[in-house]
Amino acid sequence: MGTAADQRFNVNLSILFTELPLLERPAAAAAAGFTAVELWWPWVDSPTPEQSELDALKKAIEEAGVQLTGLNFYAGRLPGPDRGALSLPGEESERFRANIDVAADFAQSLGTKALNALYGNRVEGVDPAEQDALALENLVLAARAADRIGAILLIEALNKPESPLYPLVSAPAAVGIVDKVNEATGLDNARFLMDLYHLSMNGEDLPSVIERYAAKTGHVQIADNPGRGAPGTGSLPLKELLDQLTKAGYEGWVGLEYKPGDKPSSEAFEWLPRAARAAR
Repeated sequence: MGTAADQRFNVNLSILFTELPLLERPAAAAAAGFTAVELWWPWVDSPTPEQSELDALKKAIEEAGVQLTGLNFYAGRLPGPDRGALSLPGEESERFRANIDVAADFAQSLGTKALNALYGNRVEGVDPAEQDALALENLVLAARAADRIGAILLIEALNKPESPLYPLVSAPAAVGIVDKVNEATGLDNARFLMDLYHLSMNGEDLPSVIERYAAKTGHVQIADNPGRGAPGTGSLPLKELLDQLTKAGYEGWVGLEYKPGDKPSSEAFEWLPRAARAAR
C-alpha cells in the first residue's frame, strides 16, 4: 500500500507493542521509525493514578523522542467489555469526571492536542434518554477541559458487531453528538473521530462518509477489515480512502490502531515505508 504525501501516521501504543511493558513502548515505536504515538487511557482501573505513574510515562515518552498526539479519557477496561464511562450512571460516570482534569493536565504537559471521550454502553434498566443527558453533561465538561489546554475533543463511532450495547455505531450518530456538544459549549472544539475499521464493520459507505464529514473530522484511525490487522491483510481500499481524505482537506493524524497478528509489533509495519513513518 502506498501513502499520500501529506499523511502523518502515529502508532496507538494500546493495541500495538502491547507485548512490551507500557514504559518501553514509546522507545519501541521510535525504534520502528515513528515520531508520534497515541494512547487509550493506560490505567484501566484508575482514573486518577499516582503522580509517580504519570511522571514515569511522561519521562518514557520524552526520552523516546516521540510526540503524544492523542489520549483517551478514562474509559474503563480497554480492551475488554467496557466501551467508555461518561454515559454510565453512578460510579463510572464519577470516575470519568475525576479523570477529566487529570487527563487534560497530563496531555498539556506533553503538548497533546486531542482528547478522545468514548461514550459508553447502554445500561439495562436505565432510560437511554437519561444516559444521553448525562453523556452531554460530561462531554461539555470534557470539551471545556480540552479547550483549557488548547486541544480538541474527539467523539468516536464504534461498530455494532463488536460493541452491541454502544449507541454510537454510525458516522451520523457520532457527528450528531459532536454537533450537540459544540452547540452546548459554544467552543466549537468537538470533532468526529473517523475510524475506518469501525465504520466498515457497520457497513457504511466510506467514500460517502469522507465526503460528508471530512470537515468535521479531528482524527482518523485505520485497521483493515476483516481481522482488524495491518493494511493489506484485509480488503479495505485504505490507500484510496486516505487519498480521498487528503483531497477533501483533512490534514490531521492517521492513527494506526490495528492488531499486529502473530508476529512482533515491530514487524507489523512492512506496508509503510520507513521514510513515511516520521511526521513531516
